Amino acid sequence: MVRRSNEKVKGGANPLNAKNNTFRLGILILPVLILVGVAGFFLFKRMEGTPPAVTLALATPSLGASQNIPLTVADPKSGIRKVTVALVKDGQEIVLLDKTFASAGILSGGVTREERLEIPFEPKSKGIGDGKAMLRMKVRDYSWRRWGNGNLTEQEQEVMIDTRPPSIEVLSKPHYFAQGGAGVVIYKLSEMCPKSGVLVGDEFYPGQAGFFKDAAIYMTMVAIDWQQGPNTPMHVIATDLAGNQTRSGISHLINPRTFKRDQIEVSDNFLEWKMPEFVQQVNAAPGASNLDIFLKVNGELRRANYDVLKKVLSKSDAQIYWKGEFLRLPDAAPRAGFADTRAYMYQGKKIDEQTHMGVDLASLEQSPVPAGNSGKVVFAENLGIYGLTVIIDHGMGLFSTYSHLSHIGVTVGQMLAKGEILGKTGTTGLAGGDHLHYGIMIYHTFVNPLAWWDPQWIKNNITSKIDALNQP
Repeated sequence: MVRRSNEKVKGGANPLNAKNNTFRLGILILPVLILVGVAGFFLFKRMEGTPPAVTLALATPSLGASQNIPLTVADPKSGIRKVTVALVKDGQEIVLLDKTFASAGILSGGVTREERLEIPFEPKSKGIGDGKAMLRMKVRDYSWRRWGNGNLTEQEQEVMIDTRPPSIEVLSKPHYFAQGGAGVVIYKLSEMCPKSGVLVGDEFYPGQAGFFKDAAIYMTMVAIDWQQGPNTPMHVIATDLAGNQTRSGISHLINPRTFKRDQIEVSDNFLEWKMPEFVQQVNAAPGASNLDIFLKVNGELRRANYDVLKKVLSKSDAQIYWKGEFLRLPDAAPRAGFADTRAYMYQGKKIDEQTHMGVDLASLEQSPVPAGNSGKVVFAENLGIYGLTVIIDHGMGLFSTYSHLSHIGVTVGQMLAKGEILGKTGTTGLAGGDHLHYGIMIYHTFVNPLAWWDPQWIKNNITSKIDALNQP
């Protein structure tokens, strides 16, 4: 008889127990593996080797009597730990900034990943004299590299300490102006200055070098706004590479002028004729009346058009293209004067008031329009209330404008000779009849064109002063 038994053979293995033991071991090892993986990840992350970025944004390598040194530091991976900025001069190192940034915890690095710093710097207060020096910048991050000291970026920049403001010598004399008029100021600087010019009240007119043989001599065309009276102050200002500024007064005389006041009748026929072409330009509301559109055109659009003029006329070639008196539209009768204050009347009531900044000249319809003087075309397109407009740069900040044209025959960048035809008169823009709106501008300021038609005025106020300095 064969006996069966459920007992294990002594010394034999139970497969079920082996599986259970393997499972238990896996359960115990898995957390360890996860922990090791997480630790490895954090170790890899915190041991990153990318150094911090440093950007020194000095406009020039010159440092003046007082300014802030703009410095940007960044470390997106570990965060900024410490920034040190020092000035090295004559064998001495003077610390300007020593700043430590907060930590977000041992596993997270620094709280600050990017920072823009403005470091105050006044050389005299720190006993630093003028001359060459070195800016030394050191930035550390919160990386675990270098035994926990982090990645280090070191950067140096040569600078020039200059605390002396430029000197100004006004060379042109005398300075007689008319209210609403123009003139020239010539001055000499003791050093190169990236910004200089003449302040008339609060209006700035930039000076330009290069016209005279002496590169230190600058010339500025200046304007007296029609509202600036005899008490308007006038100064030459100059700012050098280090930011030091000098302001020098100009001995001058402004003769007062009284300008005309006028009334303009706004008729329904005019509104029905003109306003439809302006609907899109002023974004008129649906159903807006012609009168509502006119008020937006005469106000908002007029101001927007002037902003365009200021942008176009902000730069001028540093040479004089023009010569002698300016030409006026041939056989033309004056219709409106410079700085006429116009009260706009509708059905017996005053609805608006604006100032006419130019002269209106009327001849035959679509009369050829000559360039007032030689120069370069800098604008030739439609300009809102001015209609089709051409602007000529005559150099050194002097411009002439031609508006309400029916046709433009020139292109931007084209050089024109005095008297060369640039277009034809018309009724474009806010014109009630065929005429030329002619203007003279000194940079952003309209001045009285009548003076520029007078050869004696040009000689006395402009060319004689320039010629005096051009002589050997």
